Amino acid sequence: MKLDSFLKFFVPNDTSFFPLFEEDAKILKKATVLLKSLMASETMEQRAVLTRKIKEVEHEGDDVTHRIYIQLNKSFITPFDREDIQSLASRLDDVLDYINGASQRINLYKPKVLISPFVEFAEIIDAAATELELLLLGLKDSVKNREKIMQGCISINTLENKADDLYHSGISDLFEYEKDTIELIKNKEIFGTLEKAVDSAEDVSDIIKTILIKLA
Repeated sequence: MKLDSFLKFFVPNDTSFFPLFEEDAKILKKATVLLKSLMASETMEQRAVLTRKIKEVEHEGDDVTHRIYIQLNKSFITPFDREDIQSLASRLDDVLDYINGASQRINLYKPKVLISPFVEFAEIIDAAATELELLLLGLKDSVKNREKIMQGCISINTLENKADDLYHSGISDLFEYEKDTIELIKNKEIFGTLEKAVDSAEDVSDIIKTILIKLA
């Protein structure tokens, strides 16, 4: 038995991580709402404003990630494995990074039209963020919330499968119907970044499932 596991029977866990993860989840949700607004925007000026706001939110997420790492270095007994705390913080940060990356590409590349699959991707990412917020809230009492957490992980997996289908059909349509090579390249890059955001959200749910298995 690891020393940490042995000591957890006698020393209270440091529960300060839960508010940090909940704060991170709220920041992620804020970013996904902005992403949906970005995909619905009609002018370059609106896109520039929303891109700037998403970047600011991404900085907020970076700050929380930094605080989680500081707390990890200060804590003697953690509520679950240190490696899982680090991975959870890192993967949550990845989701935000890819959301920011997609918005930056839209602002820099200035595609003529934000095609409908982008709107659908933003909806999927927002739905995944809602599920992640519930999962992270549930971790405070993982025994009581185990079934709800596992169901949320399944929901995120379903969203990721939907995003895969959307990506493949979207790329197929691009190559079939987009005659402007430059626009095709721009949209393909944006598609790829949006897909990575959903993949990273599923990575977060996978880490949470691992945590539940270890705590069982």
